[in-house]
Amino acid sequence: MALPNNVNTQPGDASEPPGYCGRFAPSPTGPLHLGSLVAALASWLDARAHAGRWLVRIENIDPPREESSAARTQLAALMALGLVPDEAPTYQSDNSERYEQAVARLRATGQLYSCTCSRTAVEQAAQRLGLPPTVYPGTCRDLGLSGRQAALRVRVPAHSVAFVDRACGEYSQDLEREVGDFVVRRADGLWAYQLAVVVDDGVQRVSDIVRGADLLDNTPRQIHLQRLLQLPTPRYLHVPIVRNAAGEKLSKQTGAPPLQSSDPVGQLESAWRLLGFAATGAATAAEFLAHAVLAWQVRWRRAASRVDTIAAAGSPPSS
Repeated sequence: MALPNNVNTQPGDASEPPGYCGRFAPSPTGPLHLGSLVAALASWLDARAHAGRWLVRIENIDPPREESSAARTQLAALMALGLVPDEAPTYQSDNSERYEQAVARLRATGQLYSCTCSRTAVEQAAQRLGLPPTVYPGTCRDLGLSGRQAALRVRVPAHSVAFVDRACGEYSQDLEREVGDFVVRRADGLWAYQLAVVVDDGVQRVSDIVRGADLLDNTPRQIHLQRLLQLPTPRYLHVPIVRNAAGEKLSKQTGAPPLQSSDPVGQLESAWRLLGFAATGAATAAEFLAHAVLAWQVRWRRAASRVDTIAAAGSPPSS
């Protein structure tokens, strides 16, 4: 599917977006856990509260990190919880052609360049310049490099990119000072998350993105790409990430236990409480979801100019 043309590129419209469309986009690196469920449930509820569509997109563009059966396990877990997408799930591995189109657009407007810097070289150059180690200082920006073993970086503006998050309020980031030119295609030929997520959200006409707060600082980069590719900027709602007893984000790497399909109501109630709501006392998943949609409408179905907060500590609730 080709990228849309002649679309509105102005973010921050305070009115309700026409044709609400939300999405949940897990990477198939392991089974879903409570942290995943918090994001999935919030996204599903926001779509239902706005009488919109809800999609599931498997972000499988990093084969070295993926498990062969993870996507199937993740989709089965969502079904068991009643979080059913309105269309068949899609897979990013099918979308290389549209990513190539996006790169061609960026290249044609002079926004891309090749970079041969290793991660160590980036850290060393940043240190010499007194920058944080993760900030790319533009080493290859004007060298005119080429070759298959080079990454592709997109130029960033010398000014801040800001947006208003529905939960976190106004967020601003100086991309040049805090991030630097960032990668859209890796040196090994794999597509970078930032490009793939922006292109797919644009093609699928996603109007609202509800996801974990660990991705909040990714958003200005994505807005920059949206503007370069003349794609609309969705509304954003970043929800709390779930942490373990050591304060670490729940993940496969920190030993997060997988969701238990034998207790869908208990799993949903746990995620619901982490989103700042009182337990529903529902007997079935269907009863829980019906209650939760109504409660979500009361809190979150508001104009984008209003900001709310989620009063959750981010630690798993006790059972």
